[in-house]
Amino acid sequence: MSYVKPDQLIESAVEVGAAKATLTVTQLLCRSTLAGAILACATTVAYTASAQTGLPLVGALVFPVGFVMIVLLGLELVTGSFALIPLAVLERRATAPAALRNFAWAIAGHLLGAAIYLLLYAAVITRMGTDHSDPMITAIVAAAESKTLGYEALGGAGIALVVIKAVLCNWMVSIGALMALTSTSTSGKILAMWLPVTTFFSLGFEHAVVNMFVIPAGMLLGADVSLGQWWLWNQAPVLLGNLVGALLLTAGLLYFSHRRAPSRAGAVVAVPRTADTVDAA
Repeated sequence: MSYVKPDQLIESAVEVGAAKATLTVTQLLCRSTLAGAILACATTVAYTASAQTGLPLVGALVFPVGFVMIVLLGLELVTGSFALIPLAVLERRATAPAALRNFAWAIAGHLLGAAIYLLLYAAVITRMGTDHSDPMITAIVAAAESKTLGYEALGGAGIALVVIKAVLCNWMVSIGALMALTSTSTSGKILAMWLPVTTFFSLGFEHAVVNMFVIPAGMLLGADVSLGQWWLWNQAPVLLGNLVGALLLTAGLLYFSHRRAPSRAGAVVAVPRTADTVDAA
C-alpha cells in the first residue's frame, strides 16, 4: 500500500522541515528562484485556460501543474515551508532563526524567479513591445489592479479581507505540501497535491508567490499600481496571512491531532551547512 498514515505523515513532515532548515544560501536561492518561475508559468497557463474557455474553473484545474513540478523536483516554495519547518522547530529539530533564514532567502528567490519569467513572458505577449492586443495583457492588468486597488478602496476592511483570503489560501496550499507525503507513489503524490491546490485557486484566494508575478507583470504591462500599493495592499499582508494559515490551520492542528510521541530524544538542532549536501522535498 502506498498510503502513508497520518502519524507517519507528521514524522515525515518533521524530517522534511528539519532538512529544509539546513539548506545553504546557494541551495535556497537556486531552488526558490526556479520555483518562483515555475509557479509564474503555471499562473499564465491557468489564466490562458480560463480566457480560452470562459470557465475560471478550468484554469484552477490546470494551475496545480506548477505546484506538482515544484514538489517533485524538491524545490523551495515558502508557502509550503511555512508549515513544514515550524513542525521541525516544534520538535527541536530546527531553530526559529533557521526557519526565518529559510523564509527570507526563499522569498528573495521567488521574487527573482518571478521577475525573470515576467520579463520573458511580457516580451512574448507584446511581441517585443510592438503589439499590446493580446487579451492576456488585459487579464493580467485587471488582476493586478483588483489585487491592490480593489483592497485599497475598502481601506482597513481591505487589509482585513486580503489577510483572510491569504490565510484561507495557504491553509489549502500547505495542506497540499503535506498531502504530497501521504503517498509513496508518484501518481499518488500528484493526485493528493492536486486537490487542495485546485481548491484554493478556484476560490480566488491570495497566494504570495503567485502575486509576486501577477502584480509586477500587471505593473509592467500598464496597471496603474505603484510599488508601495503592491506591498502595502497585497504582498506584505498576504505573506502574513499565508504564514498564519500554514502555521495554525495546517501545521498546528494536524500536529496536535496526530502526534503521539514527539521525537525529541537525542534530536540534533539543524544548522546551516556549508556544502550542498541536503536533498529535501
